[in-house]
Formats: sequence, structure tokens, C-alpha cells
Amino acid sequence: MGGKLYVVPTPVGNLADMTPRAVEVLRQADLILAEDTRTSAVLMKHFGIDTPMSSHHKFNEHSAVSAVVDRLRAGSVIALVSDAGTPAISDPGFLLVRECRREGIDVETLPGATAFVPALVNSGLPCERFTFEGFLPPKKGRATRLQELSVEPRTFIIYESPLRLARTLRELSDVCGADREASVSREISKMHNTTVCGTLGELVVHFEENQPKGEIVIVVSGANRQAVRQPHRNKYKTDDND
Repeated sequence: MGGKLYVVPTPVGNLADMTPRAVEVLRQADLILAEDTRTSAVLMKHFGIDTPMSSHHKFNEHSAVSAVVDRLRAGSVIALVSDAGTPAISDPGFLLVRECRREGIDVETLPGATAFVPALVNSGLPCERFTFEGFLPPKKGRATRLQELSVEPRTFIIYESPLRLARTLRELSDVCGADREASVSREISKMHNTTVCGTLGELVVHFEENQPKGEIVIVVSGANRQAVRQPHRNKYKTDDND
């Protein structure tokens, strides 16, 4: 009898976001594949999970897939986690899931934490239809992708590092127009969870003057889908505990 792969989301910030079912799956699995075993060890210790772990990250994913599939064929139950959020969403996992599907191995993805959905809803921009871009190309193809996004009619979402945020906002302002509505969220569900809303031009000024820290999610209104302007720019913070 074949085994099963569980794709298990982990908190993007607040450990209380971990679901009881996710904890149970990780406890009962034969093996946990972790993007960084050191990072995941903190989570496992917090929830009293002592399941063996093995590294599964972008640098070894291609070479490790066949061995993992062999274990699953032999009947093992394996759980895949990333450092934070849902595996395969701008994190390793896609290759393993694809190979399991090709080989007829059962895969189940648990619902759970991901950064872009709270950032999208927090933005106040249209969210009935949207496109998730993940990280933009750092060099090759970046200009082309930005031009394509400038005419995208749906709200679009980008992940970015704090060091590149101001540059990316300037580029978006150049191609989309400085008056395009957008928001920047950082540290989703953590103690310093903050969302800043405004036009791209306003956000450029703000983040050139205020260097952010933490994980960043940019949400931009689609072309011709501007949100109703609020009477003032708003910055709000959700007080959560780590």
C-alpha cells in the first residue's frame, strides 16, 4: 500500500495560527521534510513534535525528489513544511507534489497560513479577482514583467524583501503611474504587523524615508480598477503577540 504526502502550512508569524490538525499530522508522520530544519525545530519544540526531520529546500529539491517518492511508494507518510506559510507558494514543494501526482501517490494539502491573503484583504483593494506574482525576476525579464503588470486589470500581489522595497515601488510607480492605489504590508500576524495604504507615489516617499524590516507584501490595484480614495492616507497596526 502506498504512502501519503501531506503539505502542511506553518505560521507566518504568530505561532497561535498553527491549526490543531496540522500539529496532529506532523506528530503522526513518519518524516517531516523541512525547508530549514533549524527553523522548523523551533516550531516542533513549541508543539512537542518529535517526528524525524530532513532538509528539503530549493538547493536539493531536484535531487531529493526521487528518494522521497521511493519512500512514499514503500508506504511512508511524509509531511512537507516550509519555514513559514504554505509550501510551494514562493517556497519549495511544487516539484515534489507534481512528481507524486505523476506517480499516483496520494497528496493532501491542509488549509492554513499564507501571507498574501491577509495582505490582500487588509489593502481594501478589489479582491474578488486577483493575481499572485510572488517575487519579481531580479534582473532578466523584470522590465517586461513590470510592463505586463501595468495593464493587468486585476489587483496584483508581489512579495518583496525590505532592502528592495523602495526600488520596486519606484519601478511600479514609473510603469503604473504614481496615482495607482496600492498597499504595503509587513510582518503579517507578528507583533509589528503593519499595513500602509496610499498611491504608489505616496508609498515611494514613505518608504524612502522609512526603511522597513521584515517580510513584505505589496498589493497594487489593477488597471482601471482604482479603489475609492480615502480622505487621508492610512497606516494601521494589528497588535498580535509572537
